[in-house]
Amino acid sequence: MADPSASYSGRFSRDGYLILENQIDTTAIEQILRIWRADPSLASEVKENANFAGDDGIRTRLAYRPRLADDAYSALAQSARLVEPLEQIYATSVQHYYTLNMQKDPGTGGWEYHQDYGYHYREFLYPDFVSVMVALDPATRENGCLRVVRGSHRLGRLEHEHFGSQQIANRERVSLALEEMEEVYCEMSPGSVLYFHGNTLHASHPNLSDSSRWCLIFAYVPSTNRWILPEAPQLGTLTRLDEAAFRSALTTHEDRIRKEV
Repeated sequence: MADPSASYSGRFSRDGYLILENQIDTTAIEQILRIWRADPSLASEVKENANFAGDDGIRTRLAYRPRLADDAYSALAQSARLVEPLEQIYATSVQHYYTLNMQKDPGTGGWEYHQDYGYHYREFLYPDFVSVMVALDPATRENGCLRVVRGSHRLGRLEHEHFGSQQIANRERVSLALEEMEEVYCEMSPGSVLYFHGNTLHASHPNLSDSSRWCLIFAYVPSTNRWILPEAPQLGTLTRLDEAAFRSALTTHEDRIRKEV
């Protein structure tokens, strides 16, 4: 039987994104959610972005973490289940750049179309920048799942401009891309993982449903990419965790929180 992972690179190269269903099992996902909801340090770091002009009260809640740490989120970032597909896609090792804890509760959230490399091209020479979204709650059209434009990574980096708390891709170019390319709603069950290229156009509607859509997004850079700013790069070397080490890290974090409270 053919190894399904052999097609990762081809599908990612063609579409600019890849969804792997049920990559993380339910028990681990539920444990991460328990940890997150009880984690006082993370609660103190959550910020609110205003990404939609004129939409009073709709904010995007997130915590930005630029470093790997001794916690459940970093354990997931370094788990073999996430890292191995990346290494197969790029045929090289990868480094961690940052983590986003996205709290898309009812009545919150949303992003205009943009490219992640539109934010980060000043740091890296090549657009080999990968974002990896792990669904912790069901991601549906109703609660504002991510939308991607299939094949838009082939457009190269578009010009971006400030809009609210974010940067958005040139609206005229986005409109042209949507005339030529398919807009895909990335509906996912908890534990499914979405990999998308740094130049893939993506966006999401606000969550106007009654259900939350929490997720973790990890940014990685292949080791072959070059940091071009004069200051030292803020890249984290991964310690790949097998299943046992990953589970142990989750339990250690949860036990620590229980003792703290």
